[in-house]
Amino acid sequence: MPITKPLHFQFGVTTLTMLIGTAVFTPATAHSHETEDEHCAAVMASVADAGFADSVSVTCENGQAVMTSDTYPDHTLMTGIVGTNEQVPVPAKDYAAPIPLQPSLGETPQTRDAALGVAVNGVPIFDYTGGGEMTEADLYHHQTQHDTLLTQQLDVCGGHAGRGDDYHYHVKPTCMIEQMDNAGDDAIIGWAFDGFPIFGDNNPDGTPIAIEVLDVCNGQADDTFGYRYHTSLEAPYIIQCLMGTVADLKDLPRTAPLSPAGGGVGLEPGQPPRGGVENLVFTQDASGQRSMDYTYQGEEYYMRYTPSDTPDCYDFETRTVTNKGEIKTGEYCR
Repeated sequence: MPITKPLHFQFGVTTLTMLIGTAVFTPATAHSHETEDEHCAAVMASVADAGFADSVSVTCENGQAVMTSDTYPDHTLMTGIVGTNEQVPVPAKDYAAPIPLQPSLGETPQTRDAALGVAVNGVPIFDYTGGGEMTEADLYHHQTQHDTLLTQQLDVCGGHAGRGDDYHYHVKPTCMIEQMDNAGDDAIIGWAFDGFPIFGDNNPDGTPIAIEVLDVCNGQADDTFGYRYHTSLEAPYIIQCLMGTVADLKDLPRTAPLSPAGGGVGLEPGQPPRGGVENLVFTQDASGQRSMDYTYQGEEYYMRYTPSDTPDCYDFETRTVTNKGEIKTGEYCR
């Protein structure tokens, strides 16, 4: 249910007033209490302390910490999805996620039909929906029909592959957190593209977050960073908008879909089979061969792909519900 209680957050001498249930904001400013060097060090430490420095690199220059990865995590993928879109995860090519080193709060929340941040293992973080970009008004109402968790579009780890054949999270990245060397309430699990950190369900000191404290973007004030985001058990589950300033949303990274090795039109987007599939399991072996197998109305379907002789390309064989069971083959590349 929409909340209509005014919430007030104190940032030094500036107060942010927000009325949940209506799109009303009082302009606010909040800056990290850190210098650029300190903020850079915090981003680097969040990756290294979690144990992901071998798969995620961090470089700081021109006022940004850039986290670079292939967005492909080392944990269970895709398994458990019911409302599949019949897309599969393929490693990205040097996905570069920019984190501003001098973050500041803006005047209105910003939405985006793409990643809003990145986890410390290099996997992009989206809002909880799967129905296109939300309007500002949408932020104040639970979009149940587009809720990727409720519609069973997510795997057991809180993620799935999207239209860009890219793996990303829509809710709390539980499997990643289980892998973190420093897992705990005080551990940063990701960074938003406005430069503010993302924490888990509780405050960093371990205390529970009181009801109605988190704002519309699932954030609150922070003594060190000025502001921070959280995951939550209830919708929106994770960051759903950017409360900080971003120079240009169009400059933030996206992952393009695979394209045919010989040029031309790529794979058509998959369509979720009515009622969902059963027994979806994703497997991969040391050679790089990957397979997503599932059943629908008693029939077996699959999507299989193996690295080809061409760098960043894969040989595909698929039998999908979208294609009415017709077996299709081809080489597709990043």
